[in-house]
Amino acid sequence: MGVSEATTARYGSDLALPAELWNETVDVLLGHRSVRAYSNEPVPEGALEVMIAAAQSASTGSNLQSWSVIAVTDPERKARLAELGGKQGFIARAPLFLVWITDLSRVARAAEARGMPHQALDYLETFLMGSVDAAIAAQNAAVAAESLGLGIVYVGAMRNKPEEVAAELGLPPRTFAVFGMAVGYPDPERPAAVKPRLPLETVLHREQYQADQDNQISAYSATMAAFYAEQQMKVEGDWVEHSARRVAGPESLTGRHRLREALQKLGFELI
Repeated sequence: MGVSEATTARYGSDLALPAELWNETVDVLLGHRSVRAYSNEPVPEGALEVMIAAAQSASTGSNLQSWSVIAVTDPERKARLAELGGKQGFIARAPLFLVWITDLSRVARAAEARGMPHQALDYLETFLMGSVDAAIAAQNAAVAAESLGLGIVYVGAMRNKPEEVAAELGLPPRTFAVFGMAVGYPDPERPAAVKPRLPLETVLHREQYQADQDNQISAYSATMAAFYAEQQMKVEGDWVEHSARRVAGPESLTGRHRLREALQKLGFELI
């Protein structure tokens, strides 16, 4: 896509980014869409390794590299993960399902092997750093996949039942499945659309945070209402109503309201 086409798809109107700064990488990034329908074509040999090499090239806190990823292709295991992940059938249908892991177990084992202390692993900061590392790495992998013509969608529902997911994947203590990622070639018969985002000026603050965003959010809600209608998506209300329902209370967290308890059972003290 060209700059005008890409920004119009992403924002609902032309953002008028400088054409001289446009390149293939930016084009891939702005063309991202969540793909939940896949063709029968398998992920090509070597694509997984390309994605993980890209992931390992991402920034990582203190070079701890406190993440891992589990590649799942076994149909029965994908089906069980789909059941655990909110009964989302596309998880089972995707040829490749990646589960991204906050992994503090590796550095713990390395320190223990040398008799070195590692109490800082019990602190919330270290867990947060590992989760951030996993997210940064996964996004590099996602961009690599999309540059190869593959489609992806993130799956936060791996956090719905953390203990059961950990058991399914054989995770050791101090590891946590922070999210999944379905990967495959998009089904040409069921193409995914680029979903509009909030106006750039709503998220880009200069020097200090600007909280007066009512007009921008109202305009975006109208844009999303039009998108929902165009895509024939059964979403009640506009973006504000949809978002408010997702944060209305513990019941809207689909089991994740007990995340601290689950994490402690999985070996994270979270001091």
